[in-house]
Amino acid sequence: MKDITYAGFWIRLLASLLDTLFLALPIAIVIYFLSDGHWFDFSQYQYNMQMAMAGNLNALNNLPQTDRTWETINLIVVVTVTIIFWRKWRGATPGKKFVHIKIVDAKTFEDIDSKQAITRSFGYIVSIIPFCIGFLMIAFRKDKKALHDLLANTAVIYDNQESLK
Repeated sequence: MKDITYAGFWIRLLASLLDTLFLALPIAIVIYFLSDGHWFDFSQYQYNMQMAMAGNLNALNNLPQTDRTWETINLIVVVTVTIIFWRKWRGATPGKKFVHIKIVDAKTFEDIDSKQAITRSFGYIVSIIPFCIGFLMIAFRKDKKALHDLLANTAVIYDNQESLK
């Protein structure tokens, strides 16, 4: 039986940032244009930033309005594309692939199934509340599992490790 090296907090954070940059952001841009600008009031955002730069920090409290329909569409598309990557790339998204980590079943270290992928995706919401504690758990657990990993029975490991058969 091989030793498994779990991916820690910082490498997973880097993978997440890369996924935001190369996956979620392009999807959000496409959704924004498909909404014909109705998803997010970009002009309000620009105005708030100008006011904040001029010294009026209260402007940051006035968040731009978003259209819940387009917000939901964006969420569904991002989750769907993420799950497609997990299934196609054996537990990896572009960010995870770049840093050579992947998501596996926590017991068998085999590919995750669709139920785990969906549970894990929605488990991110639980990991965020409150104060991202579900994500911070990674730094303090020996197995480097976040709350969403515990909910979905998954683990994140370096992808150069073959399954434990």
